[in-house]
Amino acid sequence: MDVSRLQEYMLLHVPGFQGPLDVSQFKGGQSNPTYLLKSPSGKYVLRRKPPGKLLRSAHAVDREFRVISALYAADFPVPRPLCFCDDDAVVGTMFFIMEFIDGRIFWDLDLPGIDPDERRDIYDQVNKTIADLHNFDVSKIGLSDYGKPGNYFARQISRWTRQYAASETVAITEMNELMQWLPTHIPEDDRAAVVHGDYRLDNMIIHPTEPRVIAVLDWELSTIGHPIGDFTYHLMSWQMPKIGISSMGLAGKDLKSLGIPSEEQYVELYCERTGLSGGVNNRDFYSAYNFFRLAAILQGIAGRVRDGTASSAHGDSAAQSVAPLAKMGWAYAQNST
Repeated sequence: MDVSRLQEYMLLHVPGFQGPLDVSQFKGGQSNPTYLLKSPSGKYVLRRKPPGKLLRSAHAVDREFRVISALYAADFPVPRPLCFCDDDAVVGTMFFIMEFIDGRIFWDLDLPGIDPDERRDIYDQVNKTIADLHNFDVSKIGLSDYGKPGNYFARQISRWTRQYAASETVAITEMNELMQWLPTHIPEDDRAAVVHGDYRLDNMIIHPTEPRVIAVLDWELSTIGHPIGDFTYHLMSWQMPKIGISSMGLAGKDLKSLGIPSEEQYVELYCERTGLSGGVNNRDFYSAYNFFRLAAILQGIAGRVRDGTASSAHGDSAAQSVAPLAKMGWAYAQNST
């Protein structure tokens, strides 16, 4: 990255910015590389599209910028968007810059070092935040054309099947079974909302001292889609053990002593907040779909390692996660029949 060229761009497009500029890359960011920008005028965050051969429709930082702009205006907890640039000459690929938000990021779902009451309150706020997202009227916040209406699961299954096939490095029987099974078992329910697509604890910033979500990050997979698909993806935290690069799951943990709600309690809270009477039906389908989808996402990282556009350290771990995730997804599919 040409720091001097970026600094010149920021002087023209970021209000109040002053140099000199220091740039360092955050760890992770396998999908869209993310950088911390430090200067006398403050800290900023840059997200850019990675260079090299990429899967079609992936790494859409322009969509990320659009959705956080709309949600910021609607008073949803996202970083303040500052500027978007589609001129590859500045840093090599399109990018956007947003404010840096200081707070706590938890990589371990147990929230170590926190007492049970605060754990309970944090999980309650995480639940409230996704419910608030799904309760938005998409037309009122200017996102009615942010995704195609209807047939969400059919389109998503088709998309991730294609992207998995493009990234496949080794045949996995359970993935092939899921790609056949999922399209024929889609529930008849076509509701729509803004969906995050990767809503999990380590994609949000918690207030430094309060049990409050102050920013939800990483909107690359967001669209107009089915809110229950989005929520049940989030529920994988309760279903998943430690697998590869995935965050430590809650499966088998003593949730009561930790102060963390059970999966059923968490579902009930969400249903109350979104007015969903009768609970979440077809849970096995949604679980099978989400484990398949996550496996396809991680296979995409493995494919980028193969193509030389991702770090092998994380990519190897992603590749090792695909088969276990596919096995769990296929188990849910078999349980539903």
